[in-house]
Amino acid sequence: MRYLILSDMHGNWEALRAVLAHCRRKRYERVLMLGDVVGYGAAPNQVVSALHGLSRPIVSIRGNHDKVVAGLDSGASFNHAALEAARWTAGRLEPRYLRYVRELAAGPVEVEPGVTICHGSPLDEDAYVLTDLDALEIFAVHAGRVTFFGHTHVTSVFALDAGSVRVSALRGDTGRLDLDPDVRYLINPGSIGQPRDRDPRASYMTYDADRRVVRWYRVPYPVDRAQRRIRDAGLPGMLADRLGVGM
Repeated sequence: MRYLILSDMHGNWEALRAVLAHCRRKRYERVLMLGDVVGYGAAPNQVVSALHGLSRPIVSIRGNHDKVVAGLDSGASFNHAALEAARWTAGRLEPRYLRYVRELAAGPVEVEPGVTICHGSPLDEDAYVLTDLDALEIFAVHAGRVTFFGHTHVTSVFALDAGSVRVSALRGDTGRLDLDPDVRYLINPGSIGQPRDRDPRASYMTYDADRRVVRWYRVPYPVDRAQRRIRDAGLPGMLADRLGVGM
C-alpha cells in the first residue's frame, strides 16, 4: 500500500493547492490526514472542500484546532491569536464543512497492522512530541512499528534502535528514508499550512508500506496570497507574518 500523508493544513488553501498539484503524479492509493484541517488560515471552506473531494480513500483524524472550531473543546489552552482564528473559522465554515470537521475521528487510528496515525501522540492527541524523552515515553507504551503524527509542524523522525532514540530533522527540497524493520519510528510529515522549522514551504510525505520507504517533499507556494487573505479577514497580523518565516 502506498500512502499520501498530509497534516496541519490550518485553513491555508494556497499551500494545500500547491501540495495537491505537486503530488498529482505521485503513486499512492490511500490518503492519511493527521488533523488540524482548520485554524489560523483564512480559507477553511476551500481546504475542507478539497479534502472532502479527494478521489482516493482517505483516513482522517482530528487535531486540537479542529476540536475547538467544532465546539468540542473550549480552547482554554490557546493563545489569543489561535482562539480568535478558531472562533472566526467556526463562524464562517459552511454547515456541511463544519459537520465534516466535527465528525473527524479521534486518534490514534491503526491504518494497517503496525502502522498508526495520530495528531499529537498515540497516548494523548493533544500532546507535543518534541524531544527524545517524549518519544521514549511513547515507545515504552505504544507498540506500533511506524507511527505518523503531526501537531508540532516540524518535519522530523524519532527512531528507537537498541533501546535509544535518535532524533532527526528532515531538511531539503526532498529526501528518502528507508525504514529498518528492526527499528520503531515516530515520523512527522511537517505542516502544509504553517511550517515551524524556519522553512516556509509546505511539507508533506508519501509512504510505501511494502517497500518501507518514506519520502518527504517541500513545496513552494504563494505565501503572500495566504498572508493577504489573513489580513483581509481581519485576523491577527502575526498569523500572516509567521508564514513568511516558517515559524
